[in-house]
Amino acid sequence: MNPFAKKPVPREVMRSSKRDLTNATRGIERDVASLQQEEKKLVAEIKRTAKTGNEAATKILARQLIRLRQQISNLQGSRAQIRGIATHTQAMHANTSVATGLQSASKAMGALNKQMAPEKQMKIMKEFQKQSAQMDMTNEMMSDSIDDVLDDDQAEEETEELANQVLDEIGVDIASQLSSAPKGKIAGKKVQVDERGV
Repeated sequence: MNPFAKKPVPREVMRSSKRDLTNATRGIERDVASLQQEEKKLVAEIKRTAKTGNEAATKILARQLIRLRQQISNLQGSRAQIRGIATHTQAMHANTSVATGLQSASKAMGALNKQMAPEKQMKIMKEFQKQSAQMDMTNEMMSDSIDDVLDDDQAEEETEELANQVLDEIGVDIASQLSSAPKGKIAGKKVQVDERGV
């Protein structure tokens, strides 16, 4: 690390962070789109397999579909978390700008100290110290809220719920497809009738 390098200003840090978060979101969106295409292909394959009456193969494909949809749901949850982080970061930057303004105002008031009564100056400085402390507390609370977003297991519960819905959906679809599939016994009876007719 270069000790003589210029320290980036908050605006530059904010811009860089926003760019990184945007790139991460776009990458996730590309992955989701790709998996959704695979989902469509897999659903079509499940329907074709169900029509053949191969129940075992149909169930295997259905389980693959469940796992695929879980992956999509997890990625969508990650995308939502990144967007939430971006929003919190923007808010924190705004609060930092306000805090910087307060510090500048405090310096300006210090320069005017000679022209003002000491008692009045002390009262104003205490008020700014109070506001600065409240601002620090707000920033800390916002940082904690970001940690809560990252540690929240709500996405996992929603994914489990989605998996159960998929199981029900596939189960109904398989049942309807298998009921219309040709049965071996029926075909055998038809052959016997033909032989008697001969």
